[in-house]
Amino acid sequence: MRRQPLDALPSIKLKLSAVIVGAIAIAAAVSQIGFALGWPVWIRPIISALIGVAIMWLFAGGIVSPLREMAHATTRMARGDYDATVTATSADEVGDLARAFNAMAGQLADLDRDRRDLIAMVSHELRTPITALQATLENIVDGVTDADDAVLDTMLSQTERLGRLVSQLLDLSRLESGAIPLDLDSVELAAVAREAARETALDRAIEVDVDFVPADLAVEGDRERLHQVVANLLDNATRFSPESESVIVRGRATDEGVQIEVIDRGPGIPEADSTRIFGRYERGSHSRSTESGGTGLGLAIAQWVVELHGGTIRATSANPGCRLVLDLPRTVVRRSP
Repeated sequence: MRRQPLDALPSIKLKLSAVIVGAIAIAAAVSQIGFALGWPVWIRPIISALIGVAIMWLFAGGIVSPLREMAHATTRMARGDYDATVTATSADEVGDLARAFNAMAGQLADLDRDRRDLIAMVSHELRTPITALQATLENIVDGVTDADDAVLDTMLSQTERLGRLVSQLLDLSRLESGAIPLDLDSVELAAVAREAARETALDRAIEVDVDFVPADLAVEGDRERLHQVVANLLDNATRFSPESESVIVRGRATDEGVQIEVIDRGPGIPEADSTRIFGRYERGSHSRSTESGGTGLGLAIAQWVVELHGGTIRATSANPGCRLVLDLPRTVVRRSP
């Protein structure tokens, strides 16, 4: 970024004062020089005024140039170009405004990328089950396929997949907008984990081992939302775990609260993906295939719920496999309305 001569001054008032005083001083000096050189009386004020205006134009242009850049960048943003930024080297109020504008432009660019990712992901995820349902129904109508139990089960699984996608999108939208308040109560975590494990077992023929010490380990939290977290973690773990291996859900008391681990023996998560997998619409490099059936929303929702409870969630390697670690405080800190 090209710096302007008055960028170091912390106030636009000081800048304008400096420009005016400098212009007057230089104009006065030019007038004195003209007097010493014997210039006509009528020429000296004209030359002094022109020099003063030139100085004002030169320095004032540097003061307002970020405003002109912002006007141009705003026009570009109105056309959908959110990569526009402005020069932000000044230390005054205009510089603060320019930095705030750049931050806003960056946030709008991120939102626009998220919007496009959402449209692409939803289009892809909806197209697969809808296409399968349409093809099956057409075959039934045309008499090519009988509506037997196997066909109906396939159609049911596709509609369930659609339902899960819609529910996850709604949940993520509500969580981000803060529209889901926590219904806090004492939650027995082992019971929540066993319930989520039973539901997971209905979808996949993978054994889930639940191990909590002590057996009545409990925290303050929203039972429904914590159940959603564990269910999403189990869904992620069982999707990539070999059928011959079991998934482990383990809970232990810690000095700060409670730690829950979900461990699988799948391909694991590369270290480069350990943070990115919690982003919206993200999938680890091992789960890019559409065969996994994932939407890239489950872990993002889990992270939102955990953070609402004041906890943290992270992914580490289990050698082999993946280890998702959830840390929760025993008591949720109430937030001011």
